[in-house]
Amino acid sequence: MADGAADDAGSAAPPEPSYPGHWAADVVLRDGATAHLRPIRPEDAEALQAFHVAQSPESIYLRFFAPMPRLSDRDLRRFTRVDHVDRVALVAVVGGLIVGVGRFDRTAPRLAEVAFNISDSHQGRGLGSVLLEHLAAAALERGIQRFEAEVLPQNRKMVGVFRDAGYEVSNHYDDGVISLSFDIDPTERSMAVMAAREHRAEAASLAGLLHPRSVAVIGATDTEGTIGEALMTNLLAGGFTGEVYPVHRSASVVGGLDAHPDVTSIGRPVDLAVIAVPAAAVAGVLAQCAEAGVRGVVVVSGGFAESGADGVRLQTELVSAARAQGMRVVGPHSFGMLSTDPEVRLNVSLAPELPEAGRLGLFSQSGALGVAVLSAAARRGLGLSVFVSAGNRADVSGNDLLQFWEDDPRTDVVCLYLESVGNPRKFSRVARRISRLKPVVVVKSGTSGYGVPAGHVVRRSRAPREAFDAMLRQAGVVRTENIHQMFDVAQLLVNQPLPAGRRIGVVTNSDALASLVADALISWDLDLVRDPITVHTEADAATFGAALQQAFSDPETDAVITSFIPPIAAPGNDLVEQVASVSANSGKTTLACFVGIREVTHEGMRGSQTVPAYPTPEDAVRALAAVTRYAEWRRRDQGTLVDPAGCDQLTARIVVEEVLGGADARETSQHDPVTLDPDQTARLLAAYGIQVWPTASAATPDDAVRVADAMGWPVAVKYADKRLRERRDVVGVRLGVVDAAALRLELEAMAADTEDPALEAGFLVQPMAPSGVPVVVSSMEDPLFGPIVSFGLAGDAIDLLDDVAHRIPPLTDVDVHDLVRSVKASPRLFGYRGTPALDVTGLEDLVARVSRLADELPEVVDLVLEPVVVGQDRVCVLWAGVRLARPPDRRDTGSRRAL
Repeated sequence: MADGAADDAGSAAPPEPSYPGHWAADVVLRDGATAHLRPIRPEDAEALQAFHVAQSPESIYLRFFAPMPRLSDRDLRRFTRVDHVDRVALVAVVGGLIVGVGRFDRTAPRLAEVAFNISDSHQGRGLGSVLLEHLAAAALERGIQRFEAEVLPQNRKMVGVFRDAGYEVSNHYDDGVISLSFDIDPTERSMAVMAAREHRAEAASLAGLLHPRSVAVIGATDTEGTIGEALMTNLLAGGFTGEVYPVHRSASVVGGLDAHPDVTSIGRPVDLAVIAVPAAAVAGVLAQCAEAGVRGVVVVSGGFAESGADGVRLQTELVSAARAQGMRVVGPHSFGMLSTDPEVRLNVSLAPELPEAGRLGLFSQSGALGVAVLSAAARRGLGLSVFVSAGNRADVSGNDLLQFWEDDPRTDVVCLYLESVGNPRKFSRVARRISRLKPVVVVKSGTSGYGVPAGHVVRRSRAPREAFDAMLRQAGVVRTENIHQMFDVAQLLVNQPLPAGRRIGVVTNSDALASLVADALISWDLDLVRDPITVHTEADAATFGAALQQAFSDPETDAVITSFIPPIAAPGNDLVEQVASVSANSGKTTLACFVGIREVTHEGMRGSQTVPAYPTPEDAVRALAAVTRYAEWRRRDQGTLVDPAGCDQLTARIVVEEVLGGADARETSQHDPVTLDPDQTARLLAAYGIQVWPTASAATPDDAVRVADAMGWPVAVKYADKRLRERRDVVGVRLGVVDAAALRLELEAMAADTEDPALEAGFLVQPMAPSGVPVVVSSMEDPLFGPIVSFGLAGDAIDLLDDVAHRIPPLTDVDVHDLVRSVKASPRLFGYRGTPALDVTGLEDLVARVSRLADELPEVVDLVLEPVVVGQDRVCVLWAGVRLARPPDRRDTGSRRAL
């Protein structure tokens, strides 16, 4: 698009627009480095000119369709002074310099012209595509639905940016220019493209950290007992295959290697810097790392957010400065990280030894638990591929490691110890994709109210505690209660095939053990396929092996648990060999419960086969139950994203902006939401195809009779104030009122039942709805989780038993199916005790529409449909309540962000 000298901004200074700071974002680029995106500001004029004059004549011509060595003062004013509504511009900044500009100008109410300009020295890093994503998100927020652009035919890179974004692009060629246009509403394809780009970028970012060719240890020393000495010793002892550069401000030699006073004096490329200096000195060290071209840093130093307000400020400045220079940060307050890859053998941690190589990837937020976690893995013989301690998780998080592990050929199973989750919505999305390929096991501490440890900057959540568990189940993640259980599950996942079903065989030499195993199977909802096979307590190895062979040969058996109580001592090698060899040839999941043994390994023609052994039957069955549920989830069709017909986000957004006072009014918060009146509620819901049952207010009996006459008899009458309807000491709803006389009697009785001032609100009159089961469908916008959709059967099931299920949008049709069936009272919808089956299909359609609304409109902080009557052939929404507010910036929107 050619915009420039011909356009005059006018001489009158426009009013200062509201700056949309929520559009600012740190992003990870294609090569794994970072950049900062933000809306342009008037003070960017000088930097924009510097960016422009550094461009090649060819790039300038492709952007402006004419030679333009410099931007005029008028151009600079026009380009940097935008209203952020009809004229929007975003700049990409690296190292304090503008390296890319994207902008759009509204040409019609829902149409805008878009253009980009990327620095010659930064082309090929994915800046164009990420700018397009963020411009599209800003445009949708401003009510724009379609982009158009004019591009010269030789500008193949920019044509590729549009075509490769996943949108349906139409084009035509006229007068030497290609005109492109496309809708920017996210589609399944465009979201998949963005997710794939995000995955590649974040995986590349972590690969750079975990496979450095050179490491500088800043704060290295030979003084025993210090962190700097431990880091240096552990790195060298681990056999790191790259170059090691100790950095000490005065020593000439550290660890037998030449030391350098600072990282800039090394004079050779440094990929990774490990920082162990006081917190106050880290900022200066980071600036030197940027000057030296360091790609990533591990900050072991403490004294940041875990230490109080000043530490929070230091931590925020640390991450902002690192990302602005293109660097990723592990920590601060990190235990370090390691990789057992023989090509790197990296140990930049406080662990004195590099673990054995294995197939388990391990992430721990807690630095204090780092040693305990590694020791626990070693005791169980679990080799590691990668271990990362995020410390305060200021930058690199579990989400980043998941992106890396998805494609890592050395990692088969992923375990995460989480003290907090900074972006649950993204975690759910990424984990759900990875769990289809590799199991993800999570321990989450602080579940009593989402406790946040010192140092973790996390938004406070108002979501129910059950939402976190629901999110993990939805994503196929295996949730365990503690580290012990996490490794119980990991042992099984690393060493055995996934069970084909939940039919379990049991082989033991003890009736007591057999009883314990059977009870545990029942408790964990697994099926004991046959009576346990029990051999004599003193049976020899051959007899025990024959019993095992019998269990494995049973076609009805999916997995086998074998347990053995030795009469005098631990089982001998011959018995262990029988268990290992027979199970290795079976191809079925096998677990053992042997006193004093953690694993049983067989070296055979098929390679090493390990049977995990557990100290108690309960531990074994609990691990098997978790893995079985995961295997069932993985075999299931995950469905497709719900897309009900007739959903109109832009029309709904018009209602939202009318209520909240326009696109730039961000003063309304979740602490002071606006409650929609019935007409506004009906308009908003109708945009998503949700119809609210006709309702009219009545202050007096005469009003009620007139309303009922107009509606048609019979009618229902209820208190207008919801609090009165929910009281148990009064009858808040009267049904089947057939005429005026009956209506007046009912209203007199309702007025006499209470002296509550809420009675002044009057009454509501509705036509009678079909009979059915009342349910509640709701959504909320949580500052931490984003949208949460909830479902339950109205009445005691919710009020007394808290029988409510939750899911995190976007939902698939399978998610909706599971949500409706996951509450304990759901059998009432399916012909319970001879009652007719109800319109569950219509109910699922309603839930799908609510999920789309909640996903697309973060301003809807609360939506309640109660009651929703599910009848035999229709679903009726009898009442709806909606509250709107300007939410905190939602994490994990359509555009990529480094979070």
